[in-house]
Amino acid sequence: MTVADLDSRLGSAELTEWMALERITGPLGRRRQDIQAATIAATIANANRGKGGKKFLVSDFLLPYGAEQKGPEELLAKIRGINQSMGGEEHGPAGGRGEN
Repeated sequence: MTVADLDSRLGSAELTEWMALERITGPLGRRRQDIQAATIAATIANANRGKGGKKFLVSDFLLPYGAEQKGPEELLAKIRGINQSMGGEEHGPAGGRGEN
């Protein structure tokens, strides 16, 4: 659905109702799903962290919106950093380049 379609189908009263619902229940749609996934990821990371290891927060696993998009190399570096902070080891090819 395009913005024009939505604009022609959704009146200001209904839009206001959706805005009120979101204020009561929290984010709807994709952002809510990201929060749920980040909560699960943080729970798993904390359950598997070493004794005295850094406690992970949900915000550590949330995708930034509106921020500058990171390229694949930056994302891979972030993943490797999280893995290393949890005491993990990297096995197998990294990014298909045959690195270990």
